[in-house]
Amino acid sequence: MPGVRTGGAEFDLLCLAVRPAPDLARLRDLLRNGLDYPLLARLAEGHGVRPQLFQCLNDLAWEAVPEFERSSLELFRQQHLVRTLTLSSELRRMAAAFDDKAIPFAAFKGPALAIALYGDLALREYNDIDVLVSEDRLDDAEDVLASLGYRSAQGDRAFRRAFLAHLRQHAFARADGEAAIDLHWALSGTHVPFPLKTEDAWNDLGRISIGDRDIPTVAGANLALLLAGHGTKEVWKLLKWVQDFALTIDRHRDLDWSAIHRRAQGQGCGDAVLLGCAMVQELLDVAPPDALAALVAQSDRVRTRALLLAGRMRTGQLPSSEGENFVDLELCDSRLDRIKGALSIAFTPTPGDYAALKLPQALWGAYYATRPFRLAFKAIAGNG
Repeated sequence: MPGVRTGGAEFDLLCLAVRPAPDLARLRDLLRNGLDYPLLARLAEGHGVRPQLFQCLNDLAWEAVPEFERSSLELFRQQHLVRTLTLSSELRRMAAAFDDKAIPFAAFKGPALAIALYGDLALREYNDIDVLVSEDRLDDAEDVLASLGYRSAQGDRAFRRAFLAHLRQHAFARADGEAAIDLHWALSGTHVPFPLKTEDAWNDLGRISIGDRDIPTVAGANLALLLAGHGTKEVWKLLKWVQDFALTIDRHRDLDWSAIHRRAQGQGCGDAVLLGCAMVQELLDVAPPDALAALVAQSDRVRTRALLLAGRMRTGQLPSSEGENFVDLELCDSRLDRIKGALSIAFTPTPGDYAALKLPQALWGAYYATRPFRLAFKAIAGNG
């Protein structure tokens, strides 16, 4: 999150709090030695780990915590609980509507991940619902969301297909702002590979229950691949994503992690799995799965990358929005794939191209020719 500063004991405390088994003894020592509590609160919010901080401080009877920070966290907990109940209710409502139309779907991240991995809707922070549908049912799924009161701020269907289809996800929100749904038909953009093949995500689905509704969700080895890919795509800039992967390792060491890594390698993303292991080891002191420990230790690229990203997190040098379209190229193991991905981005029209030159729909194909020149002009102007 832009503007978040990390540092010293406050960040160390968060790392202790979000471990699969929080280290309460060391956490108490940090509290007794004195902390910058406003900074601690900002960090917990910025990294999306306030539920874990609240739980640990509550377990320690709020020792040494000023009343203002305690009240703020208690207020967050109340509001977060309401928010999670709203989103889970919306997920249930969407699931019922998709079932009525016989639209296969799988929920992931958001409330589905909170229940499946944390065992509690309120133990993870999230702001929307992510759902995967098959591309051939995308229009039907969008129609269902419209019938439930969801609208897209990304233009009409023709505009989204022309300028946003390369993302392979579209965002929808309720008019009252109380809920948002990201509708995916693939797990990554067209320009990068992903550790989990989209077609494989439909295999071995798990189930969660919300009320009387069973919801299909990504589970098991597929979940490990999904979380490794998502964290790497987002350059592991939030501690909550590190926690997600740490919990997956801790609770599923019986998975065939060698096979998981091989599957990612087959997609050109093997380092994403190893990087996830390195991040949880570096920040949370969670050992990699035995089958992958040697590979993590032997990979200079992975170890160097993990030290860089963990260092940014500790010192506040978080990635800026500049160049954000290219950060997910780190999913690619090979330099050639990264070059191909960058070229794909360079030649794919976006809403920015339309905003810069508003052509009629019949001429939208011309943006494939004009985009490289627009990017070149921006680069020259930026260097001027």
